[in-house]
Amino acid sequence: MQGGAGQIVMLLMIVVVFYFFMIRPQQKKQKEQKNFRANLAPGDKVVTIGGIHGKILEVTDSTVLLNCEGSKIRFAKSAIAQTANDQLEA
Repeated sequence: MQGGAGQIVMLLMIVVVFYFFMIRPQQKKQKEQKNFRANLAPGDKVVTIGGIHGKILEVTDSTVLLNCEGSKIRFAKSAIAQTANDQLEA
């Protein structure tokens, strides 16, 4: 009986460590991205997940209109990865 209880405790410890090192940071990152995309505003300079740099002209509930070197391109909000300033600092 003693050996079985020790194995269960070790298994629970592994699950707790997995949660704190894998699941929790991922949830935090997703929450930060959601807040970032909710706060997008016209005039912000951003980079898409495809690497396209542009300036936001218009924001709707699910899309963003970017001015990219004179061309206007509409993207899904989920395609916006970061601000252009973040790109320069990294």
